Formats: sequence, structure tokens, C-alpha cells
Amino acid sequence: MAAAVQALGYVGLRARDLDGWASFGTRLLGMQLTERTRAGLAFRMDDRRQRLVVAQDEADGLGVLGWEVADAAALDAIAAQLEAAGLRVRPGGRALADERRVAALIQFEDPLGNRVELFHGAETTDAPFVPGRAISGFRTGPLGMGHAVLHVPSLERVLPFYRDLLGFRVSDWVEHPFRAYFLHVNRRHHSLALIETGQAGLHHVMVELFHLDDVGQGYDLALSEPGRVATTLGRHTNDFMTSFYARAPGGYLFEYGWGGRSIDPESWTPARMEDGPSLWGHERRWGTEAMRAAARELRLGAGAKGLRAPVQVVEGNYVPAREECAWWEAVARRRGA
Repeated sequence: MAAAVQALGYVGLRARDLDGWASFGTRLLGMQLTERTRAGLAFRMDDRRQRLVVAQDEADGLGVLGWEVADAAALDAIAAQLEAAGLRVRPGGRALADERRVAALIQFEDPLGNRVELFHGAETTDAPFVPGRAISGFRTGPLGMGHAVLHVPSLERVLPFYRDLLGFRVSDWVEHPFRAYFLHVNRRHHSLALIETGQAGLHHVMVELFHLDDVGQGYDLALSEPGRVATTLGRHTNDFMTSFYARAPGGYLFEYGWGGRSIDPESWTPARMEDGPSLWGHERRWGTEAMRAAARELRLGAGAKGLRAPVQVVEGNYVPAREECAWWEAVARRRGA
């Protein structure tokens, strides 16, 4: 199937603690709380009317992943393809579309029962985005809201659904210290990842900031709350993201990052990552001791080999520094040759 999904448009979560989520979403993540009722919360990140919705529930977990397609024709075409493949597809209905603030949507479940929605026509607003704390803003637009990572009991059970049926493309994969596949739908290195943990559910959601200082200041806030930091500050080997992971109310994680890699989907060649998931840092406090030890060994190995990656910047968030060291200038010239 040709790729029709363009971006991760919105995420819906289920939560028992709405008060905790109102604070976490604004004070740490810096999102704008735009709606609060007894039934749930809605947050903005940009010019979209909403990107994250948190529904009051008796249990915490993933509610829905909302994936964006181009228009009504694309939505109808992919619905027909999914039904032809034997998947039960349900129209969203006008009331749900209004709740999601989109023109139209369809619904179905992935092999683990996670709710998936495909939609088009997200509502935007001219009202300025007012962050919950002082941040530069979120990197969204055509790249989408960010990325989502799912726990899966078995990659073989879930990967074909997203890759072969929905048309997600493999960016790369890792076999050690855990098995995981990373999938893209646009220039963001990955909008979805599947990590084989023996469980099913949401592992984390990633949001990307425009300035590294946003992440560092968020890290300070997270460090001030016992147990809030789930994965320490570090940098990934595949998407080059500098980030930390915070434990949200309910236990699932949010990756808070800067400097994500942009790829060319048309020329990208998938490859197995041999040096583990992180260049440095990212001590995973949520993992088993054996997994953490294996990951630490991979990071130390990457450092011993001198593994480096260029910093990924966008216009407006960097100023080139003047070179002062003759030795470094020679190294830079050789690398640019």
C-alpha cells in the first residue's frame, strides 16, 4: 500500500488524575490548556485547535493515536483499502469529528487493540499560542505533533500492520539491548516506534522544542520532583534528538527533545543500528538492571569509538561560533572535503 498517512496529528490519553495532568501539561511540557471539563482536558501546541486530549477514566493509558491524511479522497481511498484487507473500519460520525476538531475521520484497532483514527481537515485558529511556561515553541507543522512509541509483546505481531497495511516506512531498527523498529511517514526520522517489551500499551510520546534551553529548563523542573525523570538527559543515535523522558501522571512517559533529524523519505535506506539507541546519557531508570547494563556498555563503546553526529538546527536557533583552534579547523576542513 502506498503511504497515505502524512503525520501524527493528535494523541488522546486516558487518565485518572486530571489535576495532575493539568499541571504536568502546562508547567513542565509548556502546552496551552484550552479546555477543562469534568470529562477531560485539551491542550494546544501550535495553530491547531488541539493536539493532546486527556480524558477522565478509571484507568491510565493510551486512548487514541490520530494520524493525518491529505483530504477526503485520501481518507476514502485508505478506508476502502483497509476494508479490502479485511479490517473492520468505522466512520467517526459528525459528533466525534467535532470533538476531535477535524472535518472527518475513520476508526479501527491495531492488532493489540490500540485505537487508531485517520482524519483530514484539522481545525486551526488565528489566536496566538500561549504556552503554559516560557518556551520557544514546538516543532510541528508538516512533521506532525511528534512521535509515539508503543509497547508490543511481539514485533512480528504488530509491525506488518503499520508497515505493510498502513504504509509506514522503516527508518531503522535495533536488536540490542532491546528490539525496536522506527517508522516514518514524513521528514521526521520517526513518527511511530514499536518496542518489544512483552507488554502492550503506550511507552511514550515525544514532543520537540525549538531551543535546547527549553529542554534544559524542563529538565530542571523535572529534577525538582522526585520520580519525575524516567530517562536522564541524553542523545539518540538514530534521530540525533537530545532529550530526557519524564513520567507523566499515570505512568507513561513523555520524551522532551530538541534537534531532531530530518530525512528524505524518498532516498532513505533502512539499516540496523549497531551502536545501541543512544550516543550518551539516557540512563533508562524504567528498565531492568540487565537491560540498563547492556545499554550502558553500548554507550561506552560508542564513546570509545569516537562516534559523533552533527547537531541538527533550524533557522533562528543557532549562531555559528568563530573557529579559534588551528587543529580543529584542519579537522573541520577534512570532514568537509
